[in-house]
Amino acid sequence: MPADQTWMPPPAHTTRVVVVEDEQSISDPLRSALEREGYGVEVAATGAAALEAVRREEPDVVLLDLMLPDMDGRDVCRTIRSSSRVPIIMLTARGLETDRVVGLELGADDYLVKPFGMAELIARIRAVLRRAAPDPTPAEDAIVLGDVRLDPRTRTATHSEEPLDLPRREFDLLHMLMTNAGTVLPRQRLMDDVWGVDWFGSTKTLDVHVAGLRRRLGDDAQDSRYIHTVRGVGFRFSSREELEG
Repeated sequence: MPADQTWMPPPAHTTRVVVVEDEQSISDPLRSALEREGYGVEVAATGAAALEAVRREEPDVVLLDLMLPDMDGRDVCRTIRSSSRVPIIMLTARGLETDRVVGLELGADDYLVKPFGMAELIARIRAVLRRAAPDPTPAEDAIVLGDVRLDPRTRTATHSEEPLDLPRREFDLLHMLMTNAGTVLPRQRLMDDVWGVDWFGSTKTLDVHVAGLRRRLGDDAQDSRYIHTVRGVGFRFSSREELEG
């Protein structure tokens, strides 16, 4: 943004987007296209500016480029996620699966490889906003299975009374598995319910998040206490009877 141009915050009902992109040839068209869709947009050209914009404006979604002049976009993602649940869509020229997996493990909600079409970007923004919308259903009571306790009302979980610092997707995945303890949940159902039916990414992200949960629970994939793999089908959380037996 030019030095003499001041960003004016949009009305409270307008969806607010922070675009983190240092190349003006990319950020200017992005700003224009998003504003035509009715979004309020702020552009940050550095990681430091992005963190300040997120802290100050509390946006509804962040579009985050990985290649920034002052810091790695993945570090920006990690810092944002440490204090905010704002949906993050990573934008990058690096399309390797390992890069996508790392971004998702750090808490990104989606990953879009350049060059991309604006129609696809808008669709992904709408998708992450729908997934992040508050659940209108009544709050559930806490679920306790073995040494694991999950409280949907406060979105907190503990293992052996120690807090589990779960990224949003891992929490939602654990919630679904524990709610259906003892029942095998097919991979596609888990993907549809946790990531949404309009998820564009690889289904391997499910395995990444299951592996993350197992690490936090001290679970062994070869001799699982909590999360069991049912090959060719999906995953199952141990039933109360199994854990108390």
